Amino acid sequence: MLRLVLDILWLTLGGGFVIAVQYFLGGLLLCLTIVGIPFGVQCMKLAGLAAFPFGKDLHVEPSSLPGGPLRLVLNVLWVVVAGIWIFLSHLGLALASAITIIGIPFAVQHLKLAVLALWPFGRTART
Repeated sequence: MLRLVLDILWLTLGGGFVIAVQYFLGGLLLCLTIVGIPFGVQCMKLAGLAAFPFGKDLHVEPSSLPGGPLRLVLNVLWVVVAGIWIFLSHLGLALASAITIIGIPFAVQHLKLAVLALWPFGRTART
């Protein structure tokens, strides 16, 4: 019940709705090109976590699955092109949220999103 209340507060007051829509639209635009589809899928993953982040933890998928080296290349490309900027924006939002005691749970969620935004390939968010 508390998770639901926090998710509703996140969507309305914490900027979660705006962040989720931005990730979703970015993912749609990236999926319009064949080369951008893997990056669009990661944006959709970020959109899902940005909409309802409370109660979810990040898990690293085992590297023994196929695509280990490809994940590394895609993550490096992601970091160079967009990941560092998204990471820094979530870090700034986390610092701004942490100024007040009420904003600390939102700051923790922004840090979770920052970690996923920095290195998204091979990570999943699970409840």
